[in-house]
Amino acid sequence: MIRLRFFFELFLLAVIVAGCSRTASNRRMAEVLNQIHQRNQVADNFFAPDAKVRYYDSLALTATSEQQRIRNSYFRAYFLLQTGEVEQAIEIYKELLRRMNPQEKEAYRMVNLYLGVAYLRLGEQVNCVSNKTAESCIFPIAGAGIHAEASGSQLAVRHLEAAVEPDLNDLEGRWLLNIAYMTLGGYPERVPAKFLLPGLDAASERQVNPFQEVSGALGLTIRDMSGGVIVEDFNQDGTLDVVTSAWGLDEPMKFWLNKGDGTFENASENSKLGILTGGLNLMQTDYNNDGLLDIFVLRGGWMARYGRQPNSLLRNNGDGTFTDVTFEARLTPFFTTQTGTWNDFKHDGWLDVFIGNETTQDLYPCELYINQKDGTFLNLAEESGASIMDYVKGVTSGDFDNDGWQDIFISTMNRKCYLLRNGGMRNGRLHFEDVTAAAGLDQVTSKTFPTWFWDFNNDGLLDIFLCGYEFEKSLGFYEAAEKLEQPLRDESKMKLFRNNGDGTFSNVAAEVGLNRVVNAMGSNFGDFDYDGYLDFYLGTGNPDTKSIIPNRLFKNEGGKFYDVTAAGRVGHLQKGHGVAFADLDYDGDLDIFAQVGGSFKGESFQNSFYLNPGQGGNNWIGIRLEGVKANKPGIGSRITLTVTDEGKVRTINRDMNSGGSFGASPLMAQIGIGRSTKIDRLEITWAGSNHRQIFTNVAPNQFISIEEGNPEITTLSYKRMSFVREPGFNP
Repeated sequence: MIRLRFFFELFLLAVIVAGCSRTASNRRMAEVLNQIHQRNQVADNFFAPDAKVRYYDSLALTATSEQQRIRNSYFRAYFLLQTGEVEQAIEIYKELLRRMNPQEKEAYRMVNLYLGVAYLRLGEQVNCVSNKTAESCIFPIAGAGIHAEASGSQLAVRHLEAAVEPDLNDLEGRWLLNIAYMTLGGYPERVPAKFLLPGLDAASERQVNPFQEVSGALGLTIRDMSGGVIVEDFNQDGTLDVVTSAWGLDEPMKFWLNKGDGTFENASENSKLGILTGGLNLMQTDYNNDGLLDIFVLRGGWMARYGRQPNSLLRNNGDGTFTDVTFEARLTPFFTTQTGTWNDFKHDGWLDVFIGNETTQDLYPCELYINQKDGTFLNLAEESGASIMDYVKGVTSGDFDNDGWQDIFISTMNRKCYLLRNGGMRNGRLHFEDVTAAAGLDQVTSKTFPTWFWDFNNDGLLDIFLCGYEFEKSLGFYEAAEKLEQPLRDESKMKLFRNNGDGTFSNVAAEVGLNRVVNAMGSNFGDFDYDGYLDFYLGTGNPDTKSIIPNRLFKNEGGKFYDVTAAGRVGHLQKGHGVAFADLDYDGDLDIFAQVGGSFKGESFQNSFYLNPGQGGNNWIGIRLEGVKANKPGIGSRITLTVTDEGKVRTINRDMNSGGSFGASPLMAQIGIGRSTKIDRLEITWAGSNHRQIFTNVAPNQFISIEEGNPEITTLSYKRMSFVREPGFNP
């Protein structure tokens, strides 16, 4: 089997290489992706529900007993639910209830449970997809978010109550039941006491001004499954564009061109991105140091042997189009991944890329591609000590020990993590050392997923955020258990490893307010209230069809974190993936763009764009870097601000990067400085060259550009724009 796949991939490689003109290479990659998609439509592929429906259709022709027929119908309905054929699934579940013996209590209960889920999904399709408002699916559901067409949720309540009644310890079912009542405007008053989960509509721990979801007004609402997002100025016109992907190899990439007048144009076709498909994750880079930001697409995550898909490196041509240069760049392995990080690991002023691969049945080692400065890359992972072999889910890079070399942190689904310290060049070779145990990070014994380096407490040392990802049950179980104050294993909870400054880390999640379960896929961070401390947003969810829980926003106040999801009105109930913090309208505050959708077509949903109304008038600075000896966009460079905030001198630290491990914010550091009226000192330590530049008495509330070695700051005259706001917004 492995040999057949090998020859198939050689054939696909030959197809690509046989004539790669600028216009033809995208088309050839698209053909390769389509062939892989067609090959993967088989019943034993967990993520091919259409094939599974066909499989159970075929079994129906040969079933010889009523028990077999019931079993086949049950699974056929389940997979129809995944494909989005909700009404067909409902009819099958209803027929099963008529045919089944109620004395078969557990089977009867499960059919009621999934029929309740199906009716809840039907209500969402009618009220939140077809008739989307600014409040649709925003938790806690209220105002215009309450379902105007109530029949779906009404029937969901009936069947979920029938499912939960025999077993009140079914916390998954109770969570869904309470959500169904909420969509009807009946939470908590109409929820029977025995089913009630208290406090789902509780106020946030801190109050913030509510964001408004405006994707519908801006036309950014194409439905996708889970995927990636980049917010960035790709055509250098001074406005931020949006690129999204979805992981299905039949789902095209989208390119939304910012017109600068408060509207976006769908430029997917003109940019040549629209013929390319797939990608659970996206990030921007400048692999050829030409000052134009390119795109890197990661494919195949979660799919085991069906995830043998090529990644894509897409060169920005500077004319609004992108060309797939993956194979000429020699980024050729067909491994399964969704995570990577670009940085200058070799200190030569050119960006390299580390890719975390998923070893399950087959062995897929991590890759470290060193930039050869001629448009090609060379994988030096094994000889440099970075060839980790594990089920890798998240990677991030940063200089945790402040020695000037960019290190790597890795999360996995195998209940361990890795910290690789970059030891620099030894005898002409790059050298990484596994310092996980020495750093005290071998204490991680849970499945983990999103991760990032950041300086959450502004002490000049990079800390590590790590999100647990235990999902033996649907995520509603964990939400319900917390509301009922039932104990949850520490392994499932978020982790925040504070850098102790001596090469070790300590998990301080409990003392900073993060000792809770938030199973996240998408993630990113940014200072949305400009107090100088980094906040973060998590897109939650897992492949379980029953998982319907809110995404989460956490506010950082001086190193302590508070859940402000409800107050911020950003708790979308649908599964979230790529997240970007960006000031898309240039009004001086960070908005949030979230790519929304799950693993199946039945869980696809419109993307979300949360417009920040401002959070109290703190001051800020927006900084773009331009490297000369350092890499052109300055990725990995350290920015340190010294300010006087209400009479107190404080420092604020940022690394130039696109943020968390799943979603890409602009490569522009937008840094809050609280009430400070000027920046006393602005220091840049350029990645790779380690050159330091210092500026003093910098005025706030402006966008600037700093070129390495240039003593003059350039003001960027970005035009503030006004986005249309959704009607019916009532926080």
